[in-house]
Amino acid sequence: MKFVVSSVTLLKQLQSISGALQSSTALPILENFLFELSPGSLKASASDLETTMSTALDVDCKESGKVAVPAKILLETLKTFSEQPLTFKVNNEITQVEISSEAGKYKLTCVNGEEFPKLPTIDKPNTIEMPSDVLAEAINRTLFATGNDELRPVMTGVYCQFGKEGSIFVATDAHRLVRYRRTDILSAKETSFILPKKPLGLLKSNLPNTNTQVKIDYNEANAFFSFDNVNLICRLIDGRYPNYEAVIPLDNPNRLTIDRVSFFNAIRRVSIFSNKTTHQVKFRIAGSQVDISAEDVDFGNDANERLACSYDGKDLEIAFNARFISDMLNNLTTEHIVMELSLPNRAGLLSPPKDESDANEDLLMLVMPVMMN
Repeated sequence: MKFVVSSVTLLKQLQSISGALQSSTALPILENFLFELSPGSLKASASDLETTMSTALDVDCKESGKVAVPAKILLETLKTFSEQPLTFKVNNEITQVEISSEAGKYKLTCVNGEEFPKLPTIDKPNTIEMPSDVLAEAINRTLFATGNDELRPVMTGVYCQFGKEGSIFVATDAHRLVRYRRTDILSAKETSFILPKKPLGLLKSNLPNTNTQVKIDYNEANAFFSFDNVNLICRLIDGRYPNYEAVIPLDNPNRLTIDRVSFFNAIRRVSIFSNKTTHQVKFRIAGSQVDISAEDVDFGNDANERLACSYDGKDLEIAFNARFISDMLNNLTTEHIVMELSLPNRAGLLSPPKDESDANEDLLMLVMPVMMN
């Protein structure tokens, strides 16, 4: 079995799927790329059993067959080549692949492709389509707020709801919550599922910037994403997602509007002087200004900044974890942000101003306060 392929093209395609590989695994074959050849085409796949990613590229080939090639050594080898054609000769009898370049030959031991775990398929799937930029935006807005507690697996992923009135993407780690709603992505069937963090990260790095349509096929167990020449299939998280709407406070009489970048930079500076365990930063809001302060009593450090703002409400003092607030501000892109507050012991809401937002999207971020020293 033989095929010829561009070194740069092959490297680019393999790097795009290499995030699905599992380096420490009980199945050594999962440290390989699966190459499936057919006349004129090569399909390369990587898998950790939970997530499988594949890509297709054109090659000079007249045969069909499959082989599993060690991923690490192949990637390291391809990185050293300039643009040139490489010839791969696969000898299935001695399970060896020989790579020929303009300057030399390189042999490495491979594995029979038939031993690679069967790639999952979805029977009788439901389907929804959306532009790649919309899916990328939904991932960017929510992924950072997912949890890491394996005892609560449903909170380690992003909850997706699709229906006739729009689509909703939710992530929470119990300390913060993000709800991203789209009114332009509709589904005739009301459905929901929880996508794990790893495949979402792979999608985030591989979705094209162009207005490409992403097709999502799904059932109760798996979701299958396809766009351009890339396919990704992942196992869904099984479980019931918490009632996120119940934790969003509805009565928030105090409304703060402030320049996002100035607010973000002030919190970053002040938080350097905060307690290294709580990362507590206090906001004292009165009139048209907000005082941001932090202190570390153990080391005698403290900092204070004052910013101008637009504020409608009663004077208020409230404290938050600076890391949570900073993550949220960093994942917003508008010039200003709106912060809605009620009491020092109730959650605060962050959102972009309506006049600076896309008409088809609604973004809400919730952060729980911390007890003031």
